[in-house]
Amino acid sequence: REWYGWHFPELAKIVQDNILYAKTVKLMGNRTNAAKLDFSEILPEEVETELKEAAMISMGTEVNDLDLINIKELCDQVLSLAEYRAQLYDYLKSRMNTIAPNLTALVGELVGARLIAHGGSLINLAKQPGSTVQILGAEKALFRALKTKHATPKYGLIYHASLIGQAAPKHKGKISRSLAAKAALAIRYDALGDSPDNSMGLENRAKLEARLRNLEGRELGRSAGSAKGKPKIEAYDKDRKKGAGALITPAKTYNPAADSTLGKKDDSVAPMDEEADVATIETKKEKKEKKKKKGAPEEDGVHEEANAEETTKKEKKKKKGAPEEDGVHEEANAEETTKKEKKKK
Repeated sequence: REWYGWHFPELAKIVQDNILYAKTVKLMGNRTNAAKLDFSEILPEEVETELKEAAMISMGTEVNDLDLINIKELCDQVLSLAEYRAQLYDYLKSRMNTIAPNLTALVGELVGARLIAHGGSLINLAKQPGSTVQILGAEKALFRALKTKHATPKYGLIYHASLIGQAAPKHKGKISRSLAAKAALAIRYDALGDSPDNSMGLENRAKLEARLRNLEGRELGRSAGSAKGKPKIEAYDKDRKKGAGALITPAKTYNPAADSTLGKKDDSVAPMDEEADVATIETKKEKKEKKKKKGAPEEDGVHEEANAEETTKKEKKKKKGAPEEDGVHEEANAEETTKKEKKKK
C-alpha cells in the first residue's frame, strides 16, 4: 500500500480490503491501464467505475517498470500468505471439532487451541482446576502481583473468548470466572468422556449467556428503581364540562391557623418571679448548713473512737513482744559467753 500509494494514492480509499487491493494492483500495474482492464471478477461495478475515474485524474507520481515488478511480487506473497492462513484455519476448525468439541463450543476454535498448546496437551489441561484455566497465559502478571502484593489478574488467554467480549467491563471478571469453570468441565469431558458430541458445551454456553443477560438486567433494574420518592397521583374528573376530562387542582386559599404570634412579657409578673427564685435559693442554703452542723459532731466522735482502738492495739502488741525479745537476748548472751570460755581453754 505504501509503495504503490506514491503512484496511485486514491486507490487506498476506494479499495479498503487488503486482499482485494493486492489483486487489483497485480492486475492493473500502471494506473494508465485501468481504463482498458475489466475488474468485474474482483470488484463490484460501483467500485470499478469509481476506480477508473480516479485513475484518470490521479495526483500520484510516475512509477518505473522495475518498481512495478517488485510490487507485483509482493502482491503474490500477500495472496499466498492469505490462502495459507485460510487453509490453516479450516484445518484447525476441523481438528478442534473432533478433539475437543465441547471446549470449541464454549470458547471457540482459536482460544481452545491456544489453551491446549499452553497446557501441553488435552490430558494435562484436564488436570488443571478452573482457577488455573482462568489465568492461563497471565503467569507473569500473576507472579508480579503476588510479589508486590497487588491484585491478581482476572483472566489470561480466555479473555479473547466471544462471551467475555460481549460482557460489560464491570462484568468481565464474573463472566471469566464462570466461563473458566465451565471450560474446565468441558475439557475433562472431552479428554475422558466417550461421546464425541458437543451437547454439553452448547448447554453450558446457553447458561452463561443467560447469566450475562441476568447481570445486565439486574443493573438496569437497579438504575430504573433508584429514583427517590413516588410520583404524585392527582384526581381525575371525567364528568367535567370542558373537554373529555381534566385534572382537579383545588385553588389555594389563605389559612389563618398557620400564623404564629410571639407572646409579650408582662412587667407586673416578672418581679414576683424573681422574688420567688431568691427565696428558694435561700432555703436551700439554710438546709445545707444545718446538715453540715449535724454531721460534724458525729464525725468527730467516730474519729476519736477509731484512734482509741488503734492505741490500745499497739500497746497490747508491745507488751506481748517485750518478754519474747528479752528471752531471745538472754539466750544470745549465754551462747556468746560459752564460746569465749571455750576459746580461752
